[in-house]
Amino acid sequence: MVLALALLAGLVALAAPTPKSGAASGGTGPGATQPADPTAGLSARQLAGQRVIYAYDGTQPPAALEARIARGEAAGIILFTRNIGSRAGLRRTLRRLQAIPRPAGLRQALLIMIDQEGGLVKRLSGAPSRSAAEVGRTGSTTVARTEGRNTGANLRDVGVNVNLAPVVDVGRPGSYQRRTGRSYGGSAGLVAAMASAFVRGMRERNVAGALKHFPGLGPVALDEDAQVQRVPFSASTLRTVDEFPFGEAAAAGAQLVMTSTARYPALSTEPALLSRVITTGELRGRLRFRGLSMTDDLQVPALRRYGGPETLAVNAARAGNDLLLYAVSYDGGARAMEAVVRAARSGRIPAAEMRAAVRRVLALRASL
Repeated sequence: MVLALALLAGLVALAAPTPKSGAASGGTGPGATQPADPTAGLSARQLAGQRVIYAYDGTQPPAALEARIARGEAAGIILFTRNIGSRAGLRRTLRRLQAIPRPAGLRQALLIMIDQEGGLVKRLSGAPSRSAAEVGRTGSTTVARTEGRNTGANLRDVGVNVNLAPVVDVGRPGSYQRRTGRSYGGSAGLVAAMASAFVRGMRERNVAGALKHFPGLGPVALDEDAQVQRVPFSASTLRTVDEFPFGEAAAAGAQLVMTSTARYPALSTEPALLSRVITTGELRGRLRFRGLSMTDDLQVPALRRYGGPETLAVNAARAGNDLLLYAVSYDGGARAMEAVVRAARSGRIPAAEMRAAVRRVLALRASL
């Protein structure tokens, strides 16, 4: 399955600067110029910071986070209900964060993320008005697209530009996603159609969607945040059923994919977000996804046996995740960034991979 070439072309175009006046653009002949690397002038700390999404407590970001943004050491933030006193207050806070002066090359919009799936998982009042399961039961892509469009408008109204939705797990009977209404249904085709329409609707309001949880949590019985789940399917089933909606919705315009905390023994012995076989091999290699990959929250209880914030950050980056999500505390994200700096300087995270990841982050930020 090949993702839409338009998505790839758009991201490449966003990452490339305008050619210098009077210079030839493209080509390899005399006088031809190559696009400048947007990461070329960034320090090791800025490169590492562009790979971290931070959280914070209360309705006002800490001064340390604002200072980090000013230094160009943050890709963005994630919001929860604990951060929302009122819509007007949130709008003011996000405008202030976006207005913080930043170094040249890092002045694109900060990524402001929220989980606004609908139903059980919804942090902000307003759209979507239905859960994924309710949308799926209508069988209508028009309904799904309208929900996406309304959700995008709702989020943009306060300054949010990334929705960590839709869930594209194919919910089997009795699964956690099915019981909680987080899945559109048990058919890969239905999930793909509903998710694709929802993503298109959000993009009409310039809100990026994140598909989760790759390569699929459809059969798991328990909350993926509480413990690492085991998905026993064959590689063939995972690729033809569970990964199918990710490819379809990405082709429809989804700009991010979130990797899961679960284990998939047919593919790897490690949780997906720590597995290079899955995060790089399956997502970028087999599905040819060229957008932004990100981890699920690296501070969930399920991952504690795999190390602290620093260890998880480095291993998730080495697996191929562009963005590292720290959704519990600001301190966790700050510690993770320092670990990524050390790993990059030592060569544990190759320089070429570090810069490629940051180019994708900057391209998404520029598009929003």
